[in-house]
Amino acid sequence: MHVIIPDDYQDAVRGLDAFAMLAGHDVTIHNDWQGDPRRLAERFATADALVLIRERTAITEELLTSLPRLKLISQTGRGTAHIDVGACSRHGVLVTAGSGSPVAPAELTFALIMAAMRRIPQETRAMREGRWQTTIGTALRGRTLGIWGYGKIGSIVAGYGRAFGMNVLVWGRSGSMTRASNDGLATAADRQGFLEAADVLSIHVKLSEETRGMITESDLGRMKLDALLVNTSRAELIAPGALLASLEKGRPGRAAVDVYEQEPLSPSDPLLSLPNVICTPHLGYVEKDSYELYFGEAFTQVLAFANGQAVNSINAGEIRTPT
Repeated sequence: MHVIIPDDYQDAVRGLDAFAMLAGHDVTIHNDWQGDPRRLAERFATADALVLIRERTAITEELLTSLPRLKLISQTGRGTAHIDVGACSRHGVLVTAGSGSPVAPAELTFALIMAAMRRIPQETRAMREGRWQTTIGTALRGRTLGIWGYGKIGSIVAGYGRAFGMNVLVWGRSGSMTRASNDGLATAADRQGFLEAADVLSIHVKLSEETRGMITESDLGRMKLDALLVNTSRAELIAPGALLASLEKGRPGRAAVDVYEQEPLSPSDPLLSLPNVICTPHLGYVEKDSYELYFGEAFTQVLAFANGQAVNSINAGEIRTPT
């Protein structure tokens, strides 16, 4: 089979132990992102299978119409919001998805918290410019870590916060609140109080039509002047334009962001020019152990398909033979 792997920005896949699983198959790897549908169709024209790296490339009805040879999309990780699964079924394309690990994104989240609160990027940059101690940081102990969404990732970040002596306060749906209470954590009485209490607010909510834009500019305006907002989940959880507008107004006082509405982020994006913002290029899951897990599962799904089996399929029962 011809397997195409798009969007391997740092050419990491070839160096994985799991890559050896595809020996015997024709594999093409692209190291750049292509957003033009026509060029993308040309790039994928000879693919029997696509192995997608998370949600970097959208698979639409329009694109599938141009790919009659395609029979399998093997997704790294669980998320398939970028794939029109119904269209895949209509075009006879099997979609498979793996699992995932919460550890890497949780670790990055706390790394961003530490970096932002102690102003590490600013001080590193100043030192390279010949300046010495240009800011003053903020300790974590005794401050309130707000966790919005107490799932697998949020619970790990909460644990890190407790280890650093922070007071953890949880807000979210009833399931999050119940799990947090069962783990002995404080839960907020209401949304307003949660936003006003947090010195650090970390978002860990799954993006859906229900949660899209759920955090408004009014919400962010309730945060403290020196509070830190951390988003390693999805940019679309915050209403369009609300984060930039709020940061420019000074509430919250700073942010650490790993996710964006359009990725890769344009170098001219105004977030990159704000001195009170740390931006990283969606690194939450970009870590060797996570890649081995994600790609090991994705390649297992490819090999199973080559042997006439469907492993971890999400649409096997819906596929129609194209007419």
